[in-house]
Amino acid sequence: MSRRNRHSRFGPPGRAEEDSRGGEIPRFRRNPKSKIQNRKSPRRRHRAATEESPAEPLERQPRLQKVLAAAGLGSRRACEELIESGRVEIDRQVVTELGTRVDPLRNEIRVDGEALKRPRKTYYLVHKPQGVIATSKDPSGRERVIDLVPPVPRVFPVGRLDASSEGLIVCTNDGELANRLTHPRYGVEKLYHVLVAGPMTPDELNKLRQGMHLVEGFARVSRVSIRSVRPHSTWLEMVLDEGRNREIRRLLAKIGHKVLRLRRVAIGSLRLADMPAGSYREIHPQELAELRLAVRTDAHPRRELRSRTRRQGTTVPRTDRKGPTGPRTSGRPQGSIIADAEE
Repeated sequence: MSRRNRHSRFGPPGRAEEDSRGGEIPRFRRNPKSKIQNRKSPRRRHRAATEESPAEPLERQPRLQKVLAAAGLGSRRACEELIESGRVEIDRQVVTELGTRVDPLRNEIRVDGEALKRPRKTYYLVHKPQGVIATSKDPSGRERVIDLVPPVPRVFPVGRLDASSEGLIVCTNDGELANRLTHPRYGVEKLYHVLVAGPMTPDELNKLRQGMHLVEGFARVSRVSIRSVRPHSTWLEMVLDEGRNREIRRLLAKIGHKVLRLRRVAIGSLRLADMPAGSYREIHPQELAELRLAVRTDAHPRRELRSRTRRQGTTVPRTDRKGPTGPRTSGRPQGSIIADAEE
């Protein structure tokens, strides 16, 4: 097969194609051991990746020991010992300084003379049970979210979900997607089902929508509504577009309600559905494509303005969101992720 035909068959790297269902899917789904994929020499593959990807600013590039650990060479400390012993090269130059910044797509990294293999990007959807912590390290030895997924390749949990909470969390080794899912300027909404003690009044719901001051700044929910009422408790549906530490619990505590149960059921277009607690599955390519489309490539200007004013303790009218009949500020909108969420 000629080189031209091979490109026409698989397409240039980094492109997307449409599957039979009409959605966009990532191009790189070939077997990593494919002969066609590996015909290029490591030097030519490195050069191609360098030409296709723009250089990251130095302050945003990961540290060398972090890149080595993500490639499965051991713990962060073990990788630091590899660097200090002079066994690691960057672009054929031995590096012994810890904390050296490196761009894995542009720099050629070698360990003991062998080129570092770039791990494939992996995406897991995990139903975190109560009592499991969403962190990569825990000195107390408690069970972690990453203990629920395969150890190779190494992944990390995206966003916050405290030990007392349960529900949907994403684990991946894709740092760029993780940043876009968690940073408030990209506006990825997270849907929660929250059981609180006592009845909830309309005035209290309005206080949550209007926002209130926390220690680190001004905070508010994007949307909130009553899902069901029990004799001594109330189920709420709450949507956040940012994730501060224990934000929902702190906001509800300010209006006098204790959280009895908190479950995250959606992140953007991803749904928890009927996954049992403690289980995981890989995110399907179609789901990943929809998620990438939902994550805007540029920050929303009005959301950026709201983010600044929250830190200053002021508010901005949310007139940038329009429903079927015009601007909305509260209530349950048609076609929102609230309408089709499952508990």
